[in-house]
Amino acid sequence: MKDTSLTSFLQAVIKNLPMDWINLTTHRLDIYNESRAKTEFLEKLEELYEKGESSVKALEALPTAYDYIRLGHPLSSVLEWALAKDLGLKSEEVITFSSRTMPLLAVLRANHFSRTQTRVLYTGDFADLLDVRALQEVYDYEFVMEKYTVGDAIAPFDGTTVLVQFSEHPERAELDSAIDIHIQLLPNLGSIVLIDTENASEFVKSIQHVRRRESIAMTPANCLVTIKGLLGQAVSGSAVNPEVLERLRSTIADITGSKTPAAVASSGLSIQYAIMMGLIDSARVNHPGKEIKIIVPPNCYGGTNDQARRVAAALDSVEVMDLPVDGANDMVRSTEKVLDTCAQLDAVPLIIAEIPTNPRVEVPNLDDLRAVLSASRNTPNGDTAVRPVFILDQTFCPNVQFVKEDGILSEVQTISYVSGSKFPSGGKCTAGYCVANDEAAHLMEAIAKHLEICDNQATALQVEILNEQMPSMLQRIADAYVNTREFVRFIEEVLPEAKINFVSEEVVAQGFTPSVFSLDLPTKGETPEAREEYKRMLNLKLIHMMIDAIPQDSKYCVSYGQLKGCYWTIPATSTQGTTKEEDKDYIARVSVSGDLDLEKHKEVFRKFVEGV
Repeated sequence: MKDTSLTSFLQAVIKNLPMDWINLTTHRLDIYNESRAKTEFLEKLEELYEKGESSVKALEALPTAYDYIRLGHPLSSVLEWALAKDLGLKSEEVITFSSRTMPLLAVLRANHFSRTQTRVLYTGDFADLLDVRALQEVYDYEFVMEKYTVGDAIAPFDGTTVLVQFSEHPERAELDSAIDIHIQLLPNLGSIVLIDTENASEFVKSIQHVRRRESIAMTPANCLVTIKGLLGQAVSGSAVNPEVLERLRSTIADITGSKTPAAVASSGLSIQYAIMMGLIDSARVNHPGKEIKIIVPPNCYGGTNDQARRVAAALDSVEVMDLPVDGANDMVRSTEKVLDTCAQLDAVPLIIAEIPTNPRVEVPNLDDLRAVLSASRNTPNGDTAVRPVFILDQTFCPNVQFVKEDGILSEVQTISYVSGSKFPSGGKCTAGYCVANDEAAHLMEAIAKHLEICDNQATALQVEILNEQMPSMLQRIADAYVNTREFVRFIEEVLPEAKINFVSEEVVAQGFTPSVFSLDLPTKGETPEAREEYKRMLNLKLIHMMIDAIPQDSKYCVSYGQLKGCYWTIPATSTQGTTKEEDKDYIARVSVSGDLDLEKHKEVFRKFVEGV
């Protein structure tokens, strides 16, 4: 880096690095303003830079850059800010990825919608990383590839020119007016995107959205390595240890009962994207010409909902169908209805569902669900309809063996996936994984193929963390459930008029022991609007009472499966961020761990009830 004052500041930041910047996957929402994600953090960081202030206390006081590490985090923001400052770009025009290929896919997606031509200039063996045919035929992207040698003259091009370069070590890029987007690939660390074009703001928005929904930012550990490299230190990234990965797959097999090797990705949405694109690829090959229906609950986790609709928006043959599952809607009846519709359309049905549902924590009648999913249906001309693939998000209950040989869904093509940032890692990393039952084992090859195309595999550190944490997962799930059931029982006793969404004892007997519940607080008012406003006020009052009274244990946070404490959030303003307003849940969601001061939480909740 050329700027010596910037170099000195970065050295001081690294020396005084708050440990939460490395260790937390979900950052504090009590110091997070979503409408100013990253910008507020950078404004305060800039003030520290101008004052030459870099103490641990000053850095810890910075507002949260993003609410969830998958989207970005303090260290990715610091890295992007420093590079932008050194190169004379705006901070938002520098974007890091854990993946080496997703930045290019993000550009191709943006140009797909704007109908802009893309030219990819590349050095080294980048072409070997790309499955050009799949990107053109499955993703519907158009582009031309040209080998490039540094110093070559770059001919004019009517479209976007992307230069992709390998760098053995993090280094200062040289901007060129003939290049619109520069992507620097760092072995075992990720990639850095520099946007230097007139319509930069549009690319920033679309590339950030891909990072948010189909990939992840460069991880904190790798950002730290990259920053040190920019400061002149000799550094390198770590490759995944095959032996560690195999041990992890063995553990996942033991827990899930699956006989197929797990695919392990950089996040839950990374593995979900590989599942989506892999199954679409498989459907194209095995059911050519047929429409593909992604069937998804309209109020499920916002990332799932948004990603499914983004995939459908980019592909003419794919369409989203709603699957109402919560409240007055029954998953079994809804599934039967949409599968009957798909049969009449002679379409390929891909169903995504959470069990238990989120945030209402409901479990359908599994015998009835199996019957509906495995039923044979006919198309209007009498042919047998395409069998559905059931894509099960069982992040809430990763201990339930849905995919074992004689499991409840053994007759149904079932892919199960889990966000590893929850119970598997205890909140220590963002990784995710998926497995299949025997009926769907043939689909895993296509899923693995697209995980590789997107270069969204888990990092070495993520694999190591999962390998360390997963052996204790089943016991942690059991301990957390005990505390959750006791907290629910207490709330029912002191505030019986509240509506609590949690599993019944009958469902627990089937093996479902979640540690998260939702709380619909009692309200008052003369009109529906007044009652809703009062309830929302009570939600915030309760959450703030908890985190103020028990800051070491209670957090305003969207995660669960954590190793310690109790997390509180409101789905409508966090996990359901992109969900349609009419489908949002303005209730309190509570996540309990096996290690917390439960009596103190009861005490604070009792005080809350007394003040209502």
